[in-house]
Amino acid sequence: MSDTNKKRTGWKQKILHEMIEYCINVLYLTVFFGVFILYRRLILAHYQITYLHYGISLIKALVFAKVIMVVSAFHFGRKLEDEPLVYPTLYKTVVFTVSMALFSLIESTVREFLRGKGLAGGWDELMGQGGYEWLAGALVVFFAFIPFFAAKELGRVMGEGKIWDVFFRRRMTTESSLSGYKRDSENKRNNPQGGKDSM
Repeated sequence: MSDTNKKRTGWKQKILHEMIEYCINVLYLTVFFGVFILYRRLILAHYQITYLHYGISLIKALVFAKVIMVVSAFHFGRKLEDEPLVYPTLYKTVVFTVSMALFSLIESTVREFLRGKGLAGGWDELMGQGGYEWLAGALVVFFAFIPFFAAKELGRVMGEGKIWDVFFRRRMTTESSLSGYKRDSENKRNNPQGGKDSM
């Protein structure tokens, strides 16, 4: 195979991998936002208030999934990848929670600007929600991201496709797959210098 064909195949695999990752992000965020909106609807229904903004969950998921991939391209937390997984997981959770908060502010600002309320309209609307509601939303996003990034970090350490095997394949296949991961981990512990030289 020529170098051109190798590069073309490499780009195709990279694009396919990013599309799969994007779809997984969208699916997780759609379920999360959908459940959160359903929770709001049930709470407001108690006070006879109608809340039917289900389409927002999909729109937010599509946008935020892209935000996650764009921010990930800057390799935040790369220095923590050799630390226990709790450190990169919490670090990325904080970074992306702040990113979501900033995006929500920009979203509100643009929406109110298009309605003719000016750039300050979005900030006024966001602050009008109340500090407690804003803090509650940030906490929900933070704790929802912990299992999300924990799974991503675990997948990074175990190897691509290993988590999928653990959850969705038969035990015999999974055990043989994990045994290879255990051998790799033992080799790295027994020969840490060799692992660094190979990188």
